[in-house]
Amino acid sequence: MSIRSLALAASLFASVAGPALSQPAPGQPTGAMLGFSDRGAAAERDLEHRFDAMISAPELDGWLLRMASQPNQVGGPHDKDNAEWQLAMFKSWGWDAHIEQFDILYGVPVAESVDLLGPAPFHARLHEPAIPGDQTSADMPGVLPPYLGYQGDGDVTAPLVYVNYGMPDDYRTLARAGVDVRGKIAIARYGGGWRGLKPKLAQEHGAVGCIIYSDPKDDGYYTDDPYPRGAQRPADGVQRGSVNDITLFSGDPLTPGVGATPGAPHRYTRETAPTLMKIPALPMSYADALPLLSALGGPVAEASFRGALPLTYHLGPSPVMVHLVVKSDWRLRPIYDVIATMKGSEFPDQWIVRGNHHDGWVFGAEDPLSGQVALMAEAKAMGELAKSTGWRPRRTLIYASWDAEEPGLIGSTEWAESHAADLQAKAVMYLNSDNIDRGYLNLEGSHELQTLANGAAADVTDPETGADVLTRRRAYLQVKADAPGASAEAKALAKVAGANGPLPIQALGSGSDYTPFLQHLGVPSLDVGYGGEGESGGVYHSAYDTHDHYVRFGDPGMRYSATLARTAGRIALRYADADLPPVDFSAFATTIAQYVDEVHRLADREREETAARDRLIDSGGYKLGLDPAKAELPPERQAEVPAIAFAPLDLASARLTASAQRFERLYASPSLSAAHKAALGRAVQGIDLALMSAQGLPGRPWYRNMIYAPGTETGYGVKTLPAVREAIEQRRFAEVDGAVQATAAVLNAYADRLDRASVAAGG
Repeated sequence: MSIRSLALAASLFASVAGPALSQPAPGQPTGAMLGFSDRGAAAERDLEHRFDAMISAPELDGWLLRMASQPNQVGGPHDKDNAEWQLAMFKSWGWDAHIEQFDILYGVPVAESVDLLGPAPFHARLHEPAIPGDQTSADMPGVLPPYLGYQGDGDVTAPLVYVNYGMPDDYRTLARAGVDVRGKIAIARYGGGWRGLKPKLAQEHGAVGCIIYSDPKDDGYYTDDPYPRGAQRPADGVQRGSVNDITLFSGDPLTPGVGATPGAPHRYTRETAPTLMKIPALPMSYADALPLLSALGGPVAEASFRGALPLTYHLGPSPVMVHLVVKSDWRLRPIYDVIATMKGSEFPDQWIVRGNHHDGWVFGAEDPLSGQVALMAEAKAMGELAKSTGWRPRRTLIYASWDAEEPGLIGSTEWAESHAADLQAKAVMYLNSDNIDRGYLNLEGSHELQTLANGAAADVTDPETGADVLTRRRAYLQVKADAPGASAEAKALAKVAGANGPLPIQALGSGSDYTPFLQHLGVPSLDVGYGGEGESGGVYHSAYDTHDHYVRFGDPGMRYSATLARTAGRIALRYADADLPPVDFSAFATTIAQYVDEVHRLADREREETAARDRLIDSGGYKLGLDPAKAELPPERQAEVPAIAFAPLDLASARLTASAQRFERLYASPSLSAAHKAALGRAVQGIDLALMSAQGLPGRPWYRNMIYAPGTETGYGVKTLPAVREAIEQRRFAEVDGAVQATAAVLNAYADRLDRASVAAGG
């Protein structure tokens, strides 16, 4: 058996046999892993039932209506008003609360226009009119016109080229079709990947401007009736959003690594900041995009490029010019994080940080306030528990309402960078939520927290079915896998879900406020949400994300916002009151072995596909197989994939599995003394710091987690074992061996910490 096979087999053994070695009943997690203290599960659940009874869906609805009643964009008066109102609420519930201000670079639109020139001129509206019957008017004072955060300013006139989703594969398709983007304005549709990559890749390919529009095939009339008849994006609806390049670092573009406190020195200027776009870019509705796309010439787009507008999609260039203007008011603007603390009674230097954000692109009812009101409900219920029963958390709880998440995870990043030393010394978990809808539980995060999250979810009731939300999630995965055309990944997840063991959680990329905690500072993190049945996606980041739309289509009755409060609150309560940190290192080791197997298979697949493509080129297959009338070019020849020495990674993974098993045998011992428990808790606190590289990831040193990172070519999408995986995917083969060694080193350092903890526990 190879080293790789040994590592994977050891991991799989841990997932099946490991619990029998370390837990009282085979396949059942220990009370410690679930977060139960010595007082037992019954006492913990009694406290949680009291907590549940204090969550009121009508109260959440009232808060949502209040907070989404006016525009909440960064720097706006209502965004600040919401922060001050929340501060008063936290204080009234007995929390020690304050506001922390940061001064960040931010630009708001001053002038923007798009004009199609030539014999059939067209001037884009770039405006979202009010919807009859929606009590929040899109035309009220303070609503900014649709724009992209951190785009470049400029005034350009050039032909138009259609780049589909504007992702790397799309540019390869354009090159084979003979379409050159240089000197053109690129128009891309939303979808296929993170929006910030669209102007970035357009810029890298030589475009002088970028337009991003919402095609009705993705979130308009093709999928359902537009608002107000249905939930989907109306013809004039525009998706705003940030294009700040968070694949390099999140937060204020001028102060990476340090908090943007008033008077803080700036590392960059607006002109030199690497995360800011240099070309002008704007978002657009499909009503405005239709005349522009209709003006395109050039080759007819292949099937994967075609949307649902009533036209033949061409690639371009257009025979006429497009005039694009973007001008912004750039200045330092204050943002306001609300921080509320309930100090721990026994372990005050172990912090559980719980966060959601309160800023929105316009009103932000679904994104983010559907999650923010849940966080507030948790804080109120915990305050009432403290007042009525005398309960105090054993560990310190910090509840945070972040500002400026939408333009680049800025409020959370600046706070995390300002308190980096304390967080790395004291934070044991960051617990995040964001926007939610009606539907199924979604859990993502650090895999040592998988069992804690599963256990909490198993005790939360789904408001639609009466089942627990974990069981409903299992059923959803199995139904999805049984659908026609289900992917291999969906079938594999369903198989695990049907095994009645712990339900694996997904890894975290980026796109919400966990990023600075997990990927910059090494704080174990969880993201909790619900969705899949609600219908808020069609008004995402638009002026139509209102209270009226949300309570009609997103979460009628606010039942899932209340369910989120019961889920996230339960996780926070269990960790706060546990005797031992509720961690499951075998779950982490099992996941790592799976990731190692994936990069093996990735290299094998790339090698086989490259060889097959080269054979086809050499045999003249492309010349014979392509239509000569379309002048399509064969793909470029790529370098061969070399043999990769994965042995250090395989050995580190196998060692991690063995160390996790040893630790958990001791962790679950009923004879573990109070002194040994305390020693064990101290020994594993901050263990995820071992996963951090001092040098950071290649080309982006701010990201230091060697296990979880957003992809440089996916944006929000996660890349696990990112240094190794991206070196293979991006064919930087000279870097692979070094990436393997560096990743193996952090896994060995993690195993060292587990071994030292086992010794501290008397093993």
